[in-house]
Amino acid sequence: MGRFFGPMARMNDADAALLSLVETLRKRGYHFITPTPATHARVVARPGREKARNLADVLGWSLPFEAGLIDADLLGLLEAAGALEDAGNGLVRSAVRVSWLKGQLFVHSAYPTQDEDAVFFGPDSYRFADLIEAELGRHCPPGARIVDIGTGSGVGGIVAAGLCPDASIVVTDINPKALRFARINAAAAGAEVRCVEGGDLGGVEGAIDVALANPPYIMDEGSRTYRDGGEMRGGKVSFDMTRMAVEKLAPGGRVILYTGSAIAGGEDVLRDALERLAAEHALDFSYRELDPDVFGEELDQPPYAEIERIAVVGAILTRR
Repeated sequence: MGRFFGPMARMNDADAALLSLVETLRKRGYHFITPTPATHARVVARPGREKARNLADVLGWSLPFEAGLIDADLLGLLEAAGALEDAGNGLVRSAVRVSWLKGQLFVHSAYPTQDEDAVFFGPDSYRFADLIEAELGRHCPPGARIVDIGTGSGVGGIVAAGLCPDASIVVTDINPKALRFARINAAAAGAEVRCVEGGDLGGVEGAIDVALANPPYIMDEGSRTYRDGGEMRGGKVSFDMTRMAVEKLAPGGRVILYTGSAIAGGEDVLRDALERLAAEHALDFSYRELDPDVFGEELDQPPYAEIERIAVVGAILTRR
């Protein structure tokens, strides 16, 4: 059974400071789009990028900076949030990034996201939001119970809350840091969400009208939780999340899955497994590639020796 955190859970001083940081940045018109890690690495490796020159360098590109580069208010909020690190040579560094998505700002882990409990945000977040918008914009049941499984920084639940204002939103994650960021991001967006800490849906009571999932799908040699998709060429976590959600779907309920699938010899093992799952539960099933080729740099890694491409896909499973 997961731990439950209600929508009115009291923020501590560090969380309140982080929320104030996001709100201050929004008022000032801050804007940053987070790229892939490979693009990020290339950009910050360019000559003259050794230290930050502006606010986007500090809170977007995660570059070390001189404390006087940003004003005292922002620096004080970073300090109060426990998000300021010593970078050596008289420089400091933000331990968080802040990114723009669909009119909202999201706080998440700084680059590089190497820690086991890192909270990732990037191009997948934007594509996931687009898929949710397309699906829930088409139909959102009145008073729907929506669960964002493995919420990360809260993108799924927050986007859904904006599309379905009378819905009840629950977000889950195994990572306490992710739930911390999700709570703060939801508060900044004016979205009411309930947080459940756990690796399954045991802490989510009742049937689900819409289940959202954006699981990790990379075959990661470091087995980092936020990145590693497990067996099935990186599709096992996606399959397991979908199966958990299917078992709790209400009549007419949907699973909206955004993930990746490693393709070899034209074979998509994740698609085949999801199709069998849908047939076993008499669910309507649709599946499409949203982008046929992403994260090509991963093909240089040993687990991908036989893989031809990584596609990002959207799968919809609907109870009749």
